[in-house]
Amino acid sequence: MDDDAGDGAASGGTKRKVTAASSSAAAKGKAAGKGKAASKASALATAKESSLLKQKSPAEFFAENKNIAGFDNPGKSLYTTMRELVENALDSAESISELPDIEIIIEEITKSKFNTMIGLVDRQRIDEELYDDFESAKAREKRLAKEARFQETQAKNAALGKKVKEAPAARGKGRGEAAFFRVTCKDNGRGMPHDDIPNMLGRVLSGTKYGLRQTRGKFGLGAKMALIWSKMSTGLPIEIKSSMKGQNFISFCRLDIDIHKNVPHVHLHEKRENKDRWHGAELQVIIEGNWTTHRSKILHYMRQMAVITPYAQFLFRFLSDSPDKNLTIQFARRTDVMPPIPLQTKHHPSAVDLLLIKRLISETTKQNLLQFLQHEFVNISKSHAEREMGPDFSAKTTVKSLTSQQLVRIHQLFRQAKFDDPSGNVFEGHPFIVEAGISIGGKDVKHGLNIFRYANRIPLLFEQGADVITRTALKRINWSSYKINQQQDKIGVFVSIVSTKIPFKGTGKEYIGDDITEIASAVQSALKQCCLQLKSKIVKKLQARERQDRKRNLNRYIPDVARAIMETLGEIADESPPKRPRYDKEDEELLEKVNSEEVTEMTFRDCLTQHVEQVDYEMALEYAMQSGVSEEPREALYLNSLEGSYKFIDFQSPVFVFRFIP
Repeated sequence: MDDDAGDGAASGGTKRKVTAASSSAAAKGKAAGKGKAASKASALATAKESSLLKQKSPAEFFAENKNIAGFDNPGKSLYTTMRELVENALDSAESISELPDIEIIIEEITKSKFNTMIGLVDRQRIDEELYDDFESAKAREKRLAKEARFQETQAKNAALGKKVKEAPAARGKGRGEAAFFRVTCKDNGRGMPHDDIPNMLGRVLSGTKYGLRQTRGKFGLGAKMALIWSKMSTGLPIEIKSSMKGQNFISFCRLDIDIHKNVPHVHLHEKRENKDRWHGAELQVIIEGNWTTHRSKILHYMRQMAVITPYAQFLFRFLSDSPDKNLTIQFARRTDVMPPIPLQTKHHPSAVDLLLIKRLISETTKQNLLQFLQHEFVNISKSHAEREMGPDFSAKTTVKSLTSQQLVRIHQLFRQAKFDDPSGNVFEGHPFIVEAGISIGGKDVKHGLNIFRYANRIPLLFEQGADVITRTALKRINWSSYKINQQQDKIGVFVSIVSTKIPFKGTGKEYIGDDITEIASAVQSALKQCCLQLKSKIVKKLQARERQDRKRNLNRYIPDVARAIMETLGEIADESPPKRPRYDKEDEELLEKVNSEEVTEMTFRDCLTQHVEQVDYEMALEYAMQSGVSEEPREALYLNSLEGSYKFIDFQSPVFVFRFIP
């Protein structure tokens, strides 16, 4: 019984173990099933996630990041739109050596007028409290009380003869109503080919300025960003009129841009009669903007553009329904001499990377490596190229057959080998030129440093504190050593940097960073040279002032000195001869003239005055001889040639040659 019980227990125990094992296996099976399900779900999620990956077009990217192109807010967007259109117009006129004649019109469009343009009917507000410009009774009472106090104060000031201020403009508590502007820019430049207009203005990162030359535009944005901003803020298309030289028609195009596909959407594209044989382009775009906040920047930009392009003529107009806001400014052309057209240059070896080398190889028409190096790059002569290739390459190596390893080797040689610099100093293989000027004084100029920055003939008005020009003028020039008081004097600092590659910080082209040693050193050197020239002028002016002060002081004491001399001589002349000491003949003659009043106090005054004048003249002449004439500007003097043969004598000096024909 016990054994049976034990067997039963044993049997029962065995059954329990089997049951437990079966349960464990089932649990493992369930876990494995769950793992497979989880893996399958993860795979499905990954597939779904990968199916959600999208590509953004360039237009879409810049629409979402418009601030990097200078479209931070409505006011800045109005400024940037005007600026981009003006710079495109200048580049277009200069490309055909035409003296630029640019007309810019900014027309303010009220909200009601804008709604009429787009066919939107104005409706009355249902609940005024929902709007930003709503003013409660308490707020209105407070505002009226403030205005009453202001008017009372101004009345008292007027009664006392003090200056009366204008009443401050009322400010809304919120965003306020949007302001819209029609920006029009017309030029007399090259114009655009009829069939290319849609792609030139309706496709981001497409343009004609990608060559290696000095131009204002570089990124292929410009007017396209204005079109993108127009589409974002008003939804209205851009209108273009264009005609090239010799064309008997004007191309008219109305288009906007498909931001997601980065392709133009053409509303109308046609040819119209060109009766006046006009050539150039006229672009018109309607955008949201803010004239009040950026009025000063826009006008300052136009003034600075007139300074850096004196061969251009600008007509700027601001139009509004309020006559007192209307504005017309004309910046006249001050010279008919234009700078030469910037030529496209070849790449410097130290400025290229692997991608550029591959692109040049794909585009070159040269067959072997030696010809390729000589033709596609500057400062690589035949002997230089043969020495540079070394044992790794043959002069007859087919350029299209170069392997990836060989291309890397060529790139390394470019980075390590020593090449002559291109014309101008070099930053990353790109030539650049720094032009500088410094002025002292002037009307309507504030005290201290007034810095005017230009890059590729573009005025730079924003981010001044971080710019290499500003930092150099403030921190790297010891103004006092050049007789200039940085705090008290009215100092104008003008610096222009031109290059095939301006290292702007961002596509907005607002400033040049202070982290480029080559440019910072060139700016510092240029400013120091200007300071040295200015110092010589300042020293001359100070010395002239000192001479004038000395002359004025001497002239001031002439009457007293003449009177004292006359009194002394009179006393001596009155003495009897026995008591008076003996003098030489000249002194005796002088005393006799004093007695006979032939010599008077006025005689001594005239003599002293003449002496002061003579000393002043001799000192000025001596200074001029010491300083020399080498610092003075020289101008060529041309005389009409005489026909026939004549005998002549040449008189030569370091300054000029004078030919005397008897």
